[in-house]
Amino acid sequence: MTAHFQNIRPNSLGDLPRIHPSAFVDPSAQIIGNVDIGQGVLVGPLAVIRADETGPDGRVQPIQIASDSNIQDGVIIHSLGGTSVLIGQKVSVAHGVIIHGPCEIGNECFLALRSVFYNATLEEAVWVGIGSIIMRATIPAGTMVPAGSIIRSKTDVRHFRLVNEKEQSYREDVLEASHKVRRGYAELYQGDKPGA
Repeated sequence: MTAHFQNIRPNSLGDLPRIHPSAFVDPSAQIIGNVDIGQGVLVGPLAVIRADETGPDGRVQPIQIASDSNIQDGVIIHSLGGTSVLIGQKVSVAHGVIIHGPCEIGNECFLALRSVFYNATLEEAVWVGIGSIIMRATIPAGTMVPAGSIIRSKTDVRHFRLVNEKEQSYREDVLEASHKVRRGYAELYQGDKPGA
């Protein structure tokens, strides 16, 4: 392992992160323990993804990030012992988001700047606005959660509208931009990966 990748390390039980060769993890990010990062994922500067808290069975449950998702600058992902965090495909997790498991984020969700999630389930294609807080709730597929919302139960989302075409287009633009960034950094650091 090169000096650039001392940021990818085991937890105290020896669980090592599993990172697909096509993913890119910024050297300043911290990836610790039972973390599974899928194909084409971008992890930005100063992100922390930490799966190291043991549950009642003495094991650490995984943090899984599926293919083509992006975890942007300063994101923090962690979970209570015995619980997991599952992030689906083509999810954008914007700057400064906090996800504390148990959490499940469905495919094609968009989590805007500084939003916070605790014990939350987002079905597919949910848009969460800037600075929103979602805890102990399930958000139905295609819901647009306005900026600054505080969601503490299913009834808090009854009056929200569906994601519109403009928001869908923006989400796709962010995904494409993150893929370009990932490809550019992958070329820059080519040959300087764990085991290279």
